[in-house]
Amino acid sequence: MTPRVLVDADACPVKEEVYKVALRHRVPVVLVANQFLRTPDTPLITCQIVSDGFDAADDWIADHAGPTTLVITADIVLADRVLKAGAKALGPNGHAWTEGNIGGALAVRAIKADLRGGGVGEITSGGAKPFTKQDRSRFLQALDTALVALKR
Repeated sequence: MTPRVLVDADACPVKEEVYKVALRHRVPVVLVANQFLRTPDTPLITCQIVSDGFDAADDWIADHAGPTTLVITADIVLADRVLKAGAKALGPNGHAWTEGNIGGALAVRAIKADLRGGGVGEITSGGAKPFTKQDRSRFLQALDTALVALKR
């Protein structure tokens, strides 16, 4: 089966980087979003529009992920789902999710959610870190490495 990239695209800050690297490797990309997204004029890059229902994009991605799939997502829960389906998962900051590191990330996420639910979240969390040039560079390198590995 041909490798492909599925992108949790609604808030993905690295779509242009995905296009660039995937086109160089000639790997198909599917942007999954709840609205139309403009894509480069090539049959290798398509947009899959899903309903705006809760987790509709995540559900579509998880249902279509498998051993020859690389999923780009910042969503830890989605990363866990696709890893369980045998896919690879990469965050937009270049962080590769694996069976070895996803459990700890899910536990920290659950603890933070509990703290926020108790009104402590404002004290314990400064929110998401700003996306940096280093994140973009790390992502490009990690994406290239992941696609080379997936094509083997």
